[in-house]
Amino acid sequence: MVGLRKLISEFVQRPGYAAMKPKALAKKLGITKRRMEEFNDALSEAEAAGELKVLESGRVQAKRPAKTYLGTVRKIARGDAFVILHEPKPTDVTGDVYVDARDLKDAQSGDEVLIKLLKRRGPSGQPTGFVQEILQRATNVFVGTYLEEDEAGWVQIDGKDYSHPVWVGDPGAKGAQPGDKVVVEMLRFPAVGQIGEGVLTKVLGARGEPGVDTQIVIHEFGMPDEFPEAVLADARLEAENFREHDLSDREDLTAMTIVTIDPVDARDFDDAISLERWENGHWHLGVHIADVSHFVQPGTALDREAERRGTSVYLPTKVIPMLPEVISNGLASLQANRVRFTMSAFIEFSPEGIPVSTRFSRSAIKVTRRFAYEQVMPILRDPTDGQDVPDNIRKLLADMHELAMLLRRRRFTRGALELDMPEVKLDLDKDGKVTGAHETVHDDSHQIIEEFMLAANIAVAVELNDRGLTFMRRVHADPSPQKLAALQEFAGNLGYPLKQAQSRRDLQNLLKRVKGQPEEHAVNYALLRSLKQAEYSPIELAHYALAEQHYCHFTSPIRRYPDLLIHRLMESVITGHKSSGGPGMEEALRLGRHCSMTERRAERAERELTKIKLLSYFENRTGERMEAIITAVDRYGFFCRGVEIPAEGLVHISTLSNQDYYDFDRPTMSLIARGSGKAFRLGDRVTVEVAHVDVDRRELNFKLVGTARRPPRRPNENALQHGPPKSRSHKKPSDKKKPNKRRRR
Repeated sequence: MVGLRKLISEFVQRPGYAAMKPKALAKKLGITKRRMEEFNDALSEAEAAGELKVLESGRVQAKRPAKTYLGTVRKIARGDAFVILHEPKPTDVTGDVYVDARDLKDAQSGDEVLIKLLKRRGPSGQPTGFVQEILQRATNVFVGTYLEEDEAGWVQIDGKDYSHPVWVGDPGAKGAQPGDKVVVEMLRFPAVGQIGEGVLTKVLGARGEPGVDTQIVIHEFGMPDEFPEAVLADARLEAENFREHDLSDREDLTAMTIVTIDPVDARDFDDAISLERWENGHWHLGVHIADVSHFVQPGTALDREAERRGTSVYLPTKVIPMLPEVISNGLASLQANRVRFTMSAFIEFSPEGIPVSTRFSRSAIKVTRRFAYEQVMPILRDPTDGQDVPDNIRKLLADMHELAMLLRRRRFTRGALELDMPEVKLDLDKDGKVTGAHETVHDDSHQIIEEFMLAANIAVAVELNDRGLTFMRRVHADPSPQKLAALQEFAGNLGYPLKQAQSRRDLQNLLKRVKGQPEEHAVNYALLRSLKQAEYSPIELAHYALAEQHYCHFTSPIRRYPDLLIHRLMESVITGHKSSGGPGMEEALRLGRHCSMTERRAERAERELTKIKLLSYFENRTGERMEAIITAVDRYGFFCRGVEIPAEGLVHISTLSNQDYYDFDRPTMSLIARGSGKAFRLGDRVTVEVAHVDVDRRELNFKLVGTARRPPRRPNENALQHGPPKSRSHKKPSDKKKPNKRRRR
């Protein structure tokens, strides 16, 4: 073992070594499959001894030279950059490190770099540094606009990071025409005094053609789209071998009354509900989840592709599924009146909503009735509504509503947090162009399913934890004391003193006090920015926003790989077969990093395509006026987001007034005029007009035409409620609700 560890350490310290994945490193060292376990142990020992480092991406990096620091590059418009340092940071450095373009080498936004600090200060007094080594590229594939000049082909990369086009060789490659959107693989990155060089790999078509914007985002974020033939062959084989009436090793629940509640346009149904109330007043909840693990066996082409994708991606115009549709929309989908295999979690609650016992089984169900959310609310409001719905089903819905609201109240009493930030969904025509937008509804019918999914996820996590098993947790770290202190100062400056920023109860009360007030948007935005992102990890950490010590994702294995891992582990618990268990700690750490990355990539891709569509909508609407809410304030101006059409753009400070100067006040997140005292603050409502649009640069500029308005405060009736109002939309930090799917927790 010592010899192998020394071999690994010496290899990664060689000059010219580039960080690589453990499997690639093992191959370089000639490690056979039989010795992989020994190799992984030696790698872990070398990391623990500080001889090397495993990056967040999973790549193995050589030991850092003294007085160097890891960070991620964020370029700014003029070519300079800031490096966001990773932990551990030097104690004498606060904030990001400024790097002049001449000290950046050819690093680009998102690249992971090693920097050294300099003694000089930046333009605004920031600490400065220079890039010593580029450890890992964020990507080498880009999308841009093709052009021809001096008998050569060039591509202007989309976005603001590349001020000059990249050379791609002879004109007309792949049949590209000037103005086409194309995909480029970078061969040499641009730097000061050096033009970029790439190879044109694909022509997407002219910007504005139907579907081109979707393809831009798919390639820009490197998301897998079409399934390889081997994966489709695996899926077809599973379909051929499926015997829905072979229930020999399953609990037969096909006679039980079970319902699903989903969006009206859903096609993959991965959860169903049963509920009984016994004579002693106890509730017996059954949460039945599609048993995807029955069809996706470890190590198969299906499994490898599902792991690679990590999650289904819900773009405004396209769903990129984690699994082929023969499984996601067919074999595994809990369709009404069809026998389907499930993993069931049975939870017994006392009349007060306290969990008393849990039981888990591999089961088979037959959904009695499928509902859309829109069908459930009328029945809950008026039990006589929906005459085609049998009495026992209407009674079931009423009981589900009663229990869910009980669990919801208990959850907020325990300290769970939920921000009130309504989501807006775009309205698109048949060509995918924006025609309008509407606020999504998150009423009691949604909350019923939300509460039951949370209950099942918690029950499974507690079971696995109590058994001492390593499993993929959904963790949400506590916010930093510094950010909470900043939130406390900000809320206090708005007239909402926060006694203890670390207290969930005080944070809950803050949200209740601002409910319906002019400062509501400001406080919700500020709190969101104070919280960290939830992520996947086998390390035992709690979920801050849910106020739960143990939590995991169990309820959506059709669209999330971590849920599939949990299902495999639960199968080993139920059957007692250890061979079907989960990965060890090292592999689980790698999978956690990977699944967190694919989740965030999916969210960024959704936001980016939404942004492109909104920019295209406003491209020919210069001068159009709109109401907007200020979402961010900085020394150079403020960003605001449209109320009816949710486009976000910049109002630059230079456009505010030519007769006054504005100062940025960080504690109140405001721009304040020196002469008049006029202020623009986070959460203010303003009237703006579209001043400039550049779709390719992803740029939207507004001009202020109406002053900031803050309506007078009104009595807050919500201050005495025990949780968020039932009829409004809520959003958790980093867990955005996806089309056709539950919100992420």
